[in-house]
Amino acid sequence: MKFETNIETQQFITNFKKKVLTLNPFGFEEIALEAFRFQAVHNPVYSAYLSALSIDKNSIKKLSEIPFLPIDFFKTHEILSHKAKIETVFESSGTTGIQNSKHYILDVIFYQNVAKKIFEQAYSKPADYQWLALLPSYLERNNSSLVYMVKHFIDDSHKNSIREERNDNFSGFYLNHTQELRHHLKKLQDTGQKTVLIGVTFALLDFAENNPMDLSNIIMIETGGMKGRRKEMIREEVHDILKEAFNLQQIHSEYGMTELLSQAYATQDGLFRCPASMKILLRDVNDPFEVGSHLKNGGINIIDLANIDSCCFLETKDLGVLVDSEHFKVLGRYDNADVRGCNLMVA
Repeated sequence: MKFETNIETQQFITNFKKKVLTLNPFGFEEIALEAFRFQAVHNPVYSAYLSALSIDKNSIKKLSEIPFLPIDFFKTHEILSHKAKIETVFESSGTTGIQNSKHYILDVIFYQNVAKKIFEQAYSKPADYQWLALLPSYLERNNSSLVYMVKHFIDDSHKNSIREERNDNFSGFYLNHTQELRHHLKKLQDTGQKTVLIGVTFALLDFAENNPMDLSNIIMIETGGMKGRRKEMIREEVHDILKEAFNLQQIHSEYGMTELLSQAYATQDGLFRCPASMKILLRDVNDPFEVGSHLKNGGINIIDLANIDSCCFLETKDLGVLVDSEHFKVLGRYDNADVRGCNLMVA
């Protein structure tokens, strides 16, 4: 799929993004192959990667045949599929000596719309909720995709006309204001207002240790992350601690990363559901080019159609289990893989 002019390219991108925002699961493979044919030609890094593998792009007929770009390329290259103004750069967190991933964003409005759409698919409109975040504020970490998304949801929450009239909106960042957070959560719990408490795992565990309370009316979403802050724990153990501390039946989870524009949510038992714009394929842990539905556990490969401006086909360093065509669980990380993103945001 070769476009001779930038106008033709931009028209393709505009139409593709409209498809992503209205996609149903039955149309995924067709549009994913369309993205592959476009990026195989127009993404210089991905095109060079395919050439290095001696891949004939015209031979690719199904999803399992698509080569996935190792996610580390986002640390060393500018991954873009067409030329346009860079509106912002999302950057992963990292420790000293670790090179961070950078995702160059050409369309922040599209990212906002994708994030809203995905949250609506899993819950309802983000503006219906009050958003209390155990995350750094936007002023501290404005290059974090997670913080950017949550800030956008917080802003939408503050625009809710009913809450504006009542002047009782507590949406905001509370990482360094945990006593204020406790006070506001108690008010929201008592009134039964729809509320999300979202945070990195170790920050939620710290809050649980010092502020156990009844939050049975609150949705708690952990975004992962503990290495370097606390001893490693499996997700089930973390959730059991949080359930007991806050009188919750379920702890919800969010799966995302700097290199993706889509997110997956788990509303129970760490079982993530892919949104319409995302699909998980597993690869053999010993052969990264062995990919397919016959594998029930292995390395996680992600097709993220929202990444049409960068690269839609990513080989991550996460290990997982494919439960069915829409649901997956994350088991952990490959040995020697860098600590990822959100768990290093908090000093």
